[in-house]
Amino acid sequence: MGFNIKNNYGPNVEVNAGGKLTLVQDKNGFWHTADAEEADYEEIKEETLQPAPVNTDEQPTCKPHERNEERFHFVHPEIDDDEAWRIHDAVKRLVAHQKVPEICAYLKELKQKRKALLPSASAAMYKELVRLGMPTSEGYSEKHFSNIYTK
Repeated sequence: MGFNIKNNYGPNVEVNAGGKLTLVQDKNGFWHTADAEEADYEEIKEETLQPAPVNTDEQPTCKPHERNEERFHFVHPEIDDDEAWRIHDAVKRLVAHQKVPEICAYLKELKQKRKALLPSASAAMYKELVRLGMPTSEGYSEKHFSNIYTK
């Protein structure tokens, strides 16, 4: 006596008398039933997804590392290039739209996550943030920034 379990999420599972399962996955990843004694069993290892082959005929778009601007200077050296540019973009957006306390909180968060090596001198960080677009108007002075940055 045997029974067949059908489902929408995977292969049909067939169980024969005596509890023998006759389900086999071939090298292409397809499942099929086979006689347990005839099937060649091999260990199926978890594989990582491979990137799709690149079409060399297409013109590549501008890659982030081919920008004409200088990247945020205080990115941790262990961070890869793409992540470093994402950090650069995040800091640039932050200094354009947020106040000094939020900017300092984000920088401290980057430091805790080991994504940035921040200088202890607030003047160096202030110059870098101004270079990235932080205003120098009231509420953004170097003295005000220094007070919040060193807390």
